Amino acid sequence: MIRCTLIIAALALPAMALAQAPAPAGATASTTAPAATAKLRLKPDLTLSRDIVGFGDLITGLSPQDAALPAFRAPALGDTGTIQVARIVDAAVKHGLLRDAQDLDSQGVAQVVVTRAARRITGLDVEAAVKSALLERFGVDGRAFALLLDGGAPSVVVEPELTGDLAALDLNYDARTRRVTGRLTMPGSAATRLKPVRVSGQLVETAEVVVPLRTIARGETLRPSDVTIERRPRDAQFNDVLGEMKAAIGKVAKRTLVAGSVLRSGDVQREEVVGRGDIVTIVYEARGIAISLRGRANEAGAIGDSIAITNIQSKRVLQGTVTGPGRVNVSPHGGGQIAAAR
Repeated sequence: MIRCTLIIAALALPAMALAQAPAPAGATASTTAPAATAKLRLKPDLTLSRDIVGFGDLITGLSPQDAALPAFRAPALGDTGTIQVARIVDAAVKHGLLRDAQDLDSQGVAQVVVTRAARRITGLDVEAAVKSALLERFGVDGRAFALLLDGGAPSVVVEPELTGDLAALDLNYDARTRRVTGRLTMPGSAATRLKPVRVSGQLVETAEVVVPLRTIARGETLRPSDVTIERRPRDAQFNDVLGEMKAAIGKVAKRTLVAGSVLRSGDVQREEVVGRGDIVTIVYEARGIAISLRGRANEAGAIGDSIAITNIQSKRVLQGTVTGPGRVNVSPHGGGQIAAAR
């Protein structure tokens, strides 16, 4: 939530108004200050959903009648503010709730932090409302598109008890440019009734891409739980992105992969089971004859890669296919390879 220190003059109701504020129906302000033995306790912070801070929100131990008395104005929806303890004591004394500051246990704090609860509307909420209105009013299926909002998602908060979806008051759509403009509201919200959410943006084509669910370190092997499929806007360099899970799972990260980033073909590689300089078993098979030799890999390779290896005994360089960890098969085709393998 947005944090701001509210000026007491703006946060507190005017002192005269506090002194003259009528009590709720059936209730009267306290005329006798609490006994010295019944010391009241101040709350150092609080969160509330109303626009008025009552004395009962600030002080524990008050009677129900005294607790219901209004004390200060709450911050705006989603904001956080402070009330100086001296102002709270002054207001409570004027209402006859305290005799002086000694009647209140302030717990050593100089101010009370007040947060106004709110539901924050996200860019996804806005996009969902626009797409719903496009389908209903223009017959446009927005599932294959993303909404790029001008200036980013608007900062909107509504009353915390509202759990519904945004609805379009009005919406304009240009099919040629795919531009969208309109106003949105949250049903039942006084905030959006007074100030509707204005949106403008453009629909852009999207495609399925693979994105990491967490940060993956260089050299880690990607597992099914590490990645997911999302739809992202196409761009000029979209040809080399990974669009299927199988293109990423089991591969090794060539660099650190940030959570939520679009994976490209150059970000991963097949897991190398033979490293450069490793001692490997060279296997030559032909017409029922199998010969195993020791060799040294001249380059790294994953299963299925063709790599150069050196026969340790003959010092001849062979070309073979990696078939497993530390294992390279030499093809019987090619006179140079057969001669080198004897």
